[in-house]
Amino acid sequence: MKTCLVVDDSSVIRKVARRILEGLDFKITEAEDGQQALEQCRGAMPDAVLLDWNMPVMDGYDFLKALRRMPGGDAPKVVFCTTENDVAHIARALSAGANEYIMKPFDKEIVEAKFQEVGLI
Repeated sequence: MKTCLVVDDSSVIRKVARRILEGLDFKITEAEDGQQALEQCRGAMPDAVLLDWNMPVMDGYDFLKALRRMPGGDAPKVVFCTTENDVAHIARALSAGANEYIMKPFDKEIVEAKFQEVGLI
């Protein structure tokens, strides 16, 4: 079973994402910010990361840059999931190593399509 780390400071978003991804046969772990997410990745690198941009402590962009520098950090497929929808944010995310980008609000069809595009399902 593939693993997905859901990183978002909103417990509601994490719950919705968990429900969708468990329905796609993923084992889910959660983090409330980028720092917690990095600590989890040090323990066990996930197959995928569903990542919010705006979070306290460490935002998604800084997490992504740190993840990609970690041993094995090039392996997870990272899908940004955020309200930041301008071209500059999307370009920064992709240049930092994101594989795909989802806008909030999202639904099962959007998540499933993006995870298929990056080869996770």
